[in-house]
Amino acid sequence: MNRYCDFTDDELIRLYLAGDSSAFSWLVRRHKDRIFTTIVLLVKDRCLAEDIFQETFIKIINALRDGHYTDNRRFLAWAARIAHNCCINHFRKLNVSPSVVSGYNDGLLSGADHHYIEQSEEQRLIAREWAQELHIILDMLPEAQREALILRYYADLSYKEIAQVVNVGINTALGRVRYAIMNMRKIMEKEQELAPIN
Repeated sequence: MNRYCDFTDDELIRLYLAGDSSAFSWLVRRHKDRIFTTIVLLVKDRCLAEDIFQETFIKIINALRDGHYTDNRRFLAWAARIAHNCCINHFRKLNVSPSVVSGYNDGLLSGADHHYIEQSEEQRLIAREWAQELHIILDMLPEAQREALILRYYADLSYKEIAQVVNVGINTALGRVRYAIMNMRKIMEKEQELAPIN
């Protein structure tokens, strides 16, 4: 077992800042699936997400070295905010909204990808089909609700953190997530009603 696996994120950061680059590699490995999935869901393009993922971690390294990360035990949320800002900056440069980007590329990661090794081929197939269906439903949501839901459940941000990232009040962030869940439920119920009976 790797000696870093029992360290907290903040302990890994302190080790990295003390000159242990392997500690940072372990930190990236620990959180890459969740951060990459968040980026993919926001930009809807795997190749673009890979570029933004690299940019995100360059910014994280620079911010850590410059002392901009405080020991708040929320590294993932902090990293997700940086990833979100990188996505927004990309679309600002292009002067377009994320909602106009074409559909997802093949090979999209789901939040559960790291569990696939322990699953049977049938379980993996079901999980992939469910992930694809979920991404289609996510795209049916209004952009603000979709963004809030991704930040809450994929990036693991608190409602306060979501509010800070998208520059709205906490109640607005809470409402967007709540309405997103309600709308997803309605979409799924409607699809079940329309599904042919075998």
